Amino acid sequence: MKRSHLPFGLERKWLLPLIGSSVSSLILLLIFTLGHGKASSRTDFSSLERISTVSDRNPPFHGDGLGLPKLPRFAYLISGSKGDVLRLKRLLQATYHPRNYYLLHLDLEASENERLELAKYVKSDAVLQEFNNVRVVGKANRITYKGPTMIACTLHAVAILLKLAKEWDWFINLSAEDYPLFSQDDLLHIFSYLPRELNFLEHTSNIGWKEHQRARPIIIDPGLYHSKKSGVFSAKEKRAVPSSFKVFIGSAWVVLTRSYLEYCVWGWDNLPRTLLMYYTNFMSSPEGYFHTVICNSKDYQNTTVNQDLHYIRWDNPPKQHPINLTSEHFDDMVQSGAPFARKFAKEDPVLDRIDQELLKRSEGRFTPGGWCTGTSLLGRDPCAIYGNPEVIKPTVNSKRLEKLMVKLLDPENFRSKQCK
Repeated sequence: MKRSHLPFGLERKWLLPLIGSSVSSLILLLIFTLGHGKASSRTDFSSLERISTVSDRNPPFHGDGLGLPKLPRFAYLISGSKGDVLRLKRLLQATYHPRNYYLLHLDLEASENERLELAKYVKSDAVLQEFNNVRVVGKANRITYKGPTMIACTLHAVAILLKLAKEWDWFINLSAEDYPLFSQDDLLHIFSYLPRELNFLEHTSNIGWKEHQRARPIIIDPGLYHSKKSGVFSAKEKRAVPSSFKVFIGSAWVVLTRSYLEYCVWGWDNLPRTLLMYYTNFMSSPEGYFHTVICNSKDYQNTTVNQDLHYIRWDNPPKQHPINLTSEHFDDMVQSGAPFARKFAKEDPVLDRIDQELLKRSEGRFTPGGWCTGTSLLGRDPCAIYGNPEVIKPTVNSKRLEKLMVKLLDPENFRSKQCK
C-alpha cells in the first residue's frame, strides 16, 4: 500500500486495506503457529534496528517480507506523581513492546526515593535492559494542575524523545490513571494500515462556557518560578479572545505524529512559539495548545482526526473530572473500540479483569505478543524468552479497533469534523 504525503486525501479506496486487515490477521495467526523466533541481540535506544536472528522457518511480520505495510513505532510519555510508582510500573508492563520507546516521568511531588525506585526497576529488568528502550526522567518537572507547567512537561518529553529516538511515528501521552484496552500487537497491526500523517486529538472551536472560564481569564502558574507547589491564581483583568488566530479546546490526551511535534518544538514559522506564550496564561493549557496550533497551521490542519482514542465517562452534567471506571463500565469500554481508557482508581478490580480478558497479562509481567517466544504453560512467563520485535500476533480483539478506525476515517465523517 502506497503512503500518501501532505497534503493527502482519504478516499474510499484507501479504506479497503484497513477493512481487509482482519484477513491479514487470520493469515498471520496461521503463520505464527508454525514456530517461534530465537532470542534477540542487544539494541540501542537511539537506534532500535531490525533484529535478524529469527529462524528462516519463521519469517518476521513486516512490510518488506510479506507485502504488508511496515509496522509503526510509538513513543510513550507515562507520567505520574507522588505514590504512583507501582501504577507506572504496571502501566509500562501493560503497554510495553520492544519496538516502542517509553519515557517515565514522576513530577516533583514524588520523592527522590520514588524516582530512584522506578529507575532501579528499569535497570534491573532483563527485558528492558535487553531492548534498552525505556528511560526515566531524572530531573523532574514541577507540575501545577491547570497550569502551563503541564504542557511544558509534555514538550520537554517530546524534545527528549526526538533527541534520543530517531525513528518513531506517533507520540502517546498517558497518566498513571490510564490503562490500555488492547495489546500493543493489536495497536501496531491496525496503525500499520494508517497514513503516518494522522493526528488524533479531540477538538472544537465551539468553546461555549469555556470562553469565560478558560480563554478570557489571565492565570499565573507559580510552578514556573517557585519551588513549592501551589495552585494557579487569576489576575483581576480579563483579556479578549484573540483575533489573529482561532482558539480550539479539547482533550488533553493525544496521539500525535512525529512530524507535527517537530513543528511544535522547532516552530519554523513561529506559530507554535506565539501560541505557547499565549497559553502560558491560559487555564488548563493541555486542553488547548496542541489543538489550537494544529488547527491554525495550513500544513497540519487537514491531518486531524477528531478523537482522543480514550474511553472516558462523565457525570451529567459534566464535572471537573471524569468518573472513575469500574467493572460496571467494562462492557462499554470493550465495545467502544478505544485503545485506552481513563480514569481508574488505584488497584481497582476492573484493571485485573482487563489484564485477564483483554491483554492476557499476568500480574507483574508484560503483555505477551509475537516477540514473546516462551510458553505460558505451568504459569511460566512467555516473555522470559523473547525474539524478533518485528513479529506480531494480532488477536481477534483488533477488529474492534479496526471498526473504530473505519468509522473515524469514513470520508463523510472524517473531513466534516476537522478543525470546526
